[in-house]
This record gives sequence, C-alpha cells and structure tokens, in this order.
Amino acid sequence: MSIERKSDRWISLTQSVLLHGLVVGGLAYGFYAYKHKPAPPTPTLAVEASVVEQKSAAPTPKAPEPPPPEPAPEPPPEDVGPPAPTPEEVQQKEQAQREVQQKQEQQKREQEERVALEQKQQAEKAAAEAKAREEDAERKRKADAKAAEEKRVADAKRKAEEQRKAEQAREQADRDAELRRTLEAEERANQVRSSGVQNAWLAQIQARVKRAWIRPQSARAGLECVVRITQTTGGEVTAVSFGDCNGDAAVRSSIEDAVYRASPLPPAPDPAVFDRNIAFRFVPAD
Repeated sequence: MSIERKSDRWISLTQSVLLHGLVVGGLAYGFYAYKHKPAPPTPTLAVEASVVEQKSAAPTPKAPEPPPPEPAPEPPPEDVGPPAPTPEEVQQKEQAQREVQQKQEQQKREQEERVALEQKQQAEKAAAEAKAREEDAERKRKADAKAAEEKRVADAKRKAEEQRKAEQAREQADRDAELRRTLEAEERANQVRSSGVQNAWLAQIQARVKRAWIRPQSARAGLECVVRITQTTGGEVTAVSFGDCNGDAAVRSSIEDAVYRASPLPPAPDPAVFDRNIAFRFVPAD
C-alpha cells in the first residue's frame, strides 16, 4: 500500500480547482452570450402610391382604404438565466468546495500548530533564560560567599599572625627587660658582694642559727657542716639540707631545728644581695 505524499495531494487539489474553474468559466460565457444575442429585425410594410393629378381625377374620388395594421412585435425572449448545472457539475462543485474547505481547515490547523509551536518554543526559551539567570545568580552568590569566606579566613589569619607577632614582640620585650633587670641585679649584687654586704648578711644568719642551736651530747670538738637554706622573700625558712658535715644524725637534726627556730631569718640589707637559696658554713665554738 502506497502512502500519499503531501505534494501529490496538493497537485490533485490544484487540478480539481482548475477543472472547476474551467466549468464555471464556460457557464459564465454561455450566460453572457445568451444575454447579449441581437434582437431580430422588425419587418417594415411597403406602401405603393401613385400621384394623380387633380384635373384628371374624378369629381368624387373614392377614399383609399386604410393600410392593414402592422403586426405586433414579438416580445423579447424571457431571461431564464444560465442553464441549470448537471448533477455531475453539482457534485464536482461540491467536491471542489469540500476540498477548498479541507484545505482551509488544514491551513488553519497548520497555522494553529505553528502558533502553538512558537508559543511553546518561546515559553521554553523564556524558561531556559530564567533558569540561566537563576544559575548565574546562584553562581555569583556562591562566588561572593566563597570570596567573603576566603577574605574572612585571610583576615583572621592576618589578625592572628599580627597578634602572634605582637605577642612575640611583647614576650621578647619582657625577656629583654627581664634580662636587663637580671643583668643589672647581678651586676649590683656583684658590686654589693664585692663590698662585703652579702658576707655581713650571711654572718647575721649564721649568728642567729648558732644562738638557736642546742648542742647535742654527740657533738664533738671540730664540728663543721655546710648548711643550705631555702627561704621566702620574707625570710621564712621552707627547706634545710646539708653539704659536707662531720656531725652525726643527731648533730644534723639539732642544726636543722636551730635553723627553723631562727626563722624568719634577718632581711637582706640590700635587695641586690637577697637570694632564696643561701648556704653558709656552720662552725660552733668549742
């Protein structure tokens, strides 16, 4: 079974329209020729007459007979219009009208389909453009947010680095200041020690411990012990230990008790000579 192509349908429709046009044109030409047919000529009556002189005429001439009446002209043919179309012509005309109507309907459907397609394409285009704008806006928002976050992180790092450097600078300044104070204190302490002030202070501590010492029975002549003391800035004794010592445990215990009884120790005459950890040689009088 062959499929009728659209071009074949158009060719058939064109041929049908041409055929119907020829038929209608022929009918119109016949009607025009019928309407413009020339009328037949009207017959005229020939009258023969002779002239008679009045002198030769009879005294009482006879009146001539009237001519016979002219025949009435034939009425023009009645305009009955073009001949009625044949059933075949009616069928062809109806077929042509149906084809024209179908063509118009087809064109209308195609026009509506084109309009609908254009509207759909426009709607799809508008939707695509709107989506593209939204995507662009979303990308811009994300880019702005990312840039803002990167800037925030960079600012935080920069601020932290600045704070770290400032803290390091403060710490270094504190260390430098402490070092200067330490060096100055050591220099002053050395100056004070060289002047004998520290030795005088240690002699005061040694004398107070001796006064507080209770000699045990085991202590013998020639006793000598190195006593190490840890004290607070107020002179309170917090710990006692021994270096070289020729006394027994009872002797060392008596010396330790004497140190605690001597607490608080005499204050340093100059802060430069104060030391939390001091040592002196304990040698009692025999």
